[in-house]
Amino acid sequence: MIIILKPHASKEEAQQLLRQIEAKGLKPLYMPGVERTVLGALGDERVLQSLHLESHPLVDEVKPILSAYKLVSRELYPIDTRVKIGRHAVGGDGFTVIAGPCAVESQAQLDRIADYLTAHPVAAIRGGAFKPRTSPYSFQGLGEEGLKILKTTSERSGLPTVSEVVDASDAELMARYVDCLQIGARNMQNFRLLEAVGKLDIPVLLKRGMCATIEELLLAAEYIVNAGNPKVILCERGIRTYETATRNTLDLNAVAYLKRKTHLPVLVDPSHGTGIRELVIPLTRAAAAVGADGIIVETHTNPAEALSDGHQNLDPQQFDDLMSSLKPFVEAAGRSLK
Repeated sequence: MIIILKPHASKEEAQQLLRQIEAKGLKPLYMPGVERTVLGALGDERVLQSLHLESHPLVDEVKPILSAYKLVSRELYPIDTRVKIGRHAVGGDGFTVIAGPCAVESQAQLDRIADYLTAHPVAAIRGGAFKPRTSPYSFQGLGEEGLKILKTTSERSGLPTVSEVVDASDAELMARYVDCLQIGARNMQNFRLLEAVGKLDIPVLLKRGMCATIEELLLAAEYIVNAGNPKVILCERGIRTYETATRNTLDLNAVAYLKRKTHLPVLVDPSHGTGIRELVIPLTRAAAAVGADGIIVETHTNPAEALSDGHQNLDPQQFDDLMSSLKPFVEAAGRSLK
């Protein structure tokens, strides 16, 4: 429920209403604006109705939140949210580029990649220390050693880090090493993991599940925000369809739809979305054109020798081509590379 107070309502009076809402076992929200103060009340609708807020002398209007997801909805927060990874803000008028290898393989490997990333306006370096793989015989990551490598590279290069957390028990450990936790497609509806990262004060990059609807993605984000962490970035990374020409079908219309429905920033992953490195550049341009807040792409000094997903990693020259050709598309969309 959204409660719009009358213009003369004071902060103290608003706090009194919030206490009444909380006393009923509901979740109160306080959203002061320039002209009006808006309150929110989340919980059992029958309890909400028992408050009879429509007749309260300080209340101008009461509106229900119609969407199943409340906290991440534009109905409640119409202004775009910006989420900081290190000193970089994702969202707003900037276009964010996060890049790096699928997996952290060694200190030398990650440092070499960071060297050419820092020659461009790249916001953060990504790299998996724990790798959830379809086959038990595939490279599973270096674990905590990989996290230490990420930390060292970050300190050396100045780039904040993004890495995937695959188990709730690892969340606090990873938060000590990296600047942003990624939740991958396979874990989008791992609700225990969502609640675990929701209790941490760290940005979370939440990828859409390969068979998930847009509403399911938003409800997964709702779990994190409801647990106490508003620093959520959504990521469209392609969905599984009957098409077999590409690894996944990159659902760019979902990006435009998400920008209408949620205040959270939305990134696109054209690497996993296609699984074909030659398609990464054109689909990155398309992502900028459709309104994405940025991209997360995979790049490697030698994709042929990569221990994970080498076929979709860009080599250094291809990454240079990506960045040089991206600027006009970003500017045409009214943004700037930051």
